[in-house]
Amino acid sequence: MSATLGTLLKQLEPTWNIQIFERLSQVALESSNPWNNAGTGHSALCELNYTPERPDGTIDISSAVKVNEQFQVSRQFWAHLLDVGALPDPSAFINSTPHMSFVWGEDNVEYLRKRYEALKDQPLFAGMEFSTDAAVIRKWAPLLIPGRRKDQPIAATHIAAGTDVDFGALTRLLTDYLTRNGAELILEESVTKLKRRNGLWRITTRHTIGGTPEFYDAKFVFVGAGGYALNLLQKSGIKEIRGFGGFPVSGEFLRTDDQELVRRHQAKVYGKPALGAPPMSVPHLDTRVVDGQASLMFGPYAGFSPRFLKSGSVFDLVRSIRWHNLIPMIAAGASNLGLVRYLVGQLLASPSTKFEALLEFFPDAKPSDWYKITAGQRVQVIKKDAKKGGVLQFGTEVVAAADGSIAGLLGASPGASTAVPIMLGLLEKCFAGSIDKWRPQLVAMVPSYGKQLSDNAALAEKTLAATAGELQIAR
Repeated sequence: MSATLGTLLKQLEPTWNIQIFERLSQVALESSNPWNNAGTGHSALCELNYTPERPDGTIDISSAVKVNEQFQVSRQFWAHLLDVGALPDPSAFINSTPHMSFVWGEDNVEYLRKRYEALKDQPLFAGMEFSTDAAVIRKWAPLLIPGRRKDQPIAATHIAAGTDVDFGALTRLLTDYLTRNGAELILEESVTKLKRRNGLWRITTRHTIGGTPEFYDAKFVFVGAGGYALNLLQKSGIKEIRGFGGFPVSGEFLRTDDQELVRRHQAKVYGKPALGAPPMSVPHLDTRVVDGQASLMFGPYAGFSPRFLKSGSVFDLVRSIRWHNLIPMIAAGASNLGLVRYLVGQLLASPSTKFEALLEFFPDAKPSDWYKITAGQRVQVIKKDAKKGGVLQFGTEVVAAADGSIAGLLGASPGASTAVPIMLGLLEKCFAGSIDKWRPQLVAMVPSYGKQLSDNAALAEKTLAATAGELQIAR
């Protein structure tokens, strides 16, 4: 998020002074690290949590269309950066990877059929295929079928236009572009205080390994600190952060680097979460390409840690509690007992029980081929609610001061895939007086800016084709 915002501003205002503070030894070691997330270019092509079934049996596709629209904005910006030479070869961060949904059981098969019918004529989902034929599904993803009961009802959708994105590599590339063009990157530097004074923000930092405090003044501050954004926004004292809390969730994946298995599974395959499980728990068997090397990853398996970052403190959760967010946090906890039960169940599950979840996707999987990796920390947003007192939000939220001088991003999924539209929205909120001046450049960077591709099939086809060509990915 920070690298994206910095790049947008550097394109719009090349002479502005930009300083970046990173508390670790490199950028992209936390949430943007490729092994801390699924790397799915989240476009709702396969993620079933974005298409819930209504009580009347119809499928609500509104969230899916919105997420896909957002990802197309990110793709357009990346294509622009490639075109102007700000980014190198697209294969350094993005690869074509078909996206699939895969389900079993009669009810789930019927659900997927209805989902396909609801999406297939939507311009942003052009090319989606549906099948209940095991032979067809085996061609799409060979690992899914061998060893499976022949009488088990199964179904899948497949779309070739999916992607795998190494957001760690992309973050480093964007940061490199910024530093090549005058931005200052200060590593191993923690922000310890934010205070408004004389119309500016006084930023106090300290080197992570000792050192005396350093002071900086800024007209605008963006807090893109992952799970620590809540803490830093609280330190700023802005009233807009009142009532916000955070609930940390950790995760694990199973990974294999066996190239024979990798060769046989070139796709991201998402299933349905277990009954009562939260949206963040949607199981998926993914192709990952990191630093040019392909692997497979399955998960996530949820866990709990009070840390707000993998490199954070066990006191992060306790330190985030304030008088103004205590009631929302209690209310959110009381209304999400199902999530608590799910997390407890995941924590108590044995390795063999966890492996059974992989066997539902890949019946012939062998434990010896897979090893556990720890994923990144997510801090889900808790916010005030007039009726319930507080709600747990599965998404992202920009919190900005009324004067637009400081803003930060809270939350997680779909996260990095939607960084560009989220940061464009931040520009409109925090730099409202400059938007009209910037509009021609914004349209040059994102041709669909101010428009909806989902409402215009011709524009969608033209835009998707153009970005696919620039990014060297499938249409």
